[in-house]
Amino acid sequence: MKNVLLTISRIFVGVLFIFSGLIKANDPLGFGYKLQEYFEVFHMDFLSPAATGIAILLCTLEIVLGALLLLGFWGKKVSWGLLLLIIFFTLLTFVSAFFKVVTSCGCFGDAIPLTPWQSFGKDIVLLVLIIYIFLKKDSILPFFKKDKTQLNIAILISVVALLFGLYTYNFLPVIDFLPYKVGAHIPSLMVIPPGEKPDEFQIMYHLKNKKTKDEKDMSDKEYLKTEIWKDNNWEIVGEPTKTLVKKGYDPKIKDLIITDASGTDYTKELIENPYYSLVFVAYNLNNTNEKAIGDLNALALNATQQFNIRSVLLTSNSAIDAQKFIKKNNLFSEVFYADAVPLKSMVRANPGVILLKNGVVINKWHFHNVPSFEQLSTKYFSK
Repeated sequence: MKNVLLTISRIFVGVLFIFSGLIKANDPLGFGYKLQEYFEVFHMDFLSPAATGIAILLCTLEIVLGALLLLGFWGKKVSWGLLLLIIFFTLLTFVSAFFKVVTSCGCFGDAIPLTPWQSFGKDIVLLVLIIYIFLKKDSILPFFKKDKTQLNIAILISVVALLFGLYTYNFLPVIDFLPYKVGAHIPSLMVIPPGEKPDEFQIMYHLKNKKTKDEKDMSDKEYLKTEIWKDNNWEIVGEPTKTLVKKGYDPKIKDLIITDASGTDYTKELIENPYYSLVFVAYNLNNTNEKAIGDLNALALNATQQFNIRSVLLTSNSAIDAQKFIKKNNLFSEVFYADAVPLKSMVRANPGVILLKNGVVINKWHFHNVPSFEQLSTKYFSK
């Protein structure tokens, strides 16, 4: 019976660690963004430049530890590694949940979003199982007895896990769990469908009577129903507070606003263009790959001249910085501005390319594997 419990615990923990590692390794840049949030919270900003590299290594470590646990290799060392790792993650998710410093843990990337408390609960279950595994570590037997065979398999797993993270970092996620995935109709993801209700909020006012000096709190509904606003003796003191009463439908895309340098909203015009549009996303022009920008610039020029394809560059930089960049790189594309958060979700590259038509994401690419103008022409523009 003890062996059965140990086996079940090993399978559950091992599979979950491999699954968690693979999901995050599928999108290491996204996991890196999440790590940057934690670094900022714990005043460790000096680690932010290395966030993506740390993300890839952590994913590799999760996959390797999970696989070694399933195979039974080096039971004592693997048990120690799992125990230290889960203690660290449990403390991290508790701090995140209790102090509300990070709203989503990123444990399973964007595939399975978890709240900090949900993640903490998951880590508690894993902690209990790993403690049991740790106590029974002497009973863990390897599938293969030979030391050389164990070492070769461990090296192979480590190399494959590491290469997978490096591949997705350089050529976009294998499976895209973000709202801007290929085939997505962006406009429909920005609205609340018929029959669904938005979030319901309650606004509270703090009122003070000028004559009697009485004070009281009142909700926005009571404020309107009692028509107390008609009484000039009552005045609102301070700023009203807004509290979520009932969670409603949450659009998958709710933060995308595209403007020009003067602040004019071009969101609808750009994303609902009925013809092909080449959208170059460079959320941070200071760190973007300038050689890639040059190649995309040439692509945009050819596409516009031969097929009248509209090309735009989206960035979160200031207009002043963008104008300097435009001048330096002799950019041909129109430049528009949006917040960095949605731009990071659009395409996991800086720069990245999205081919849009009538609001639909036809395809998208990392700057490392953008098709040539001839390839795009043959597959899309000439049809």
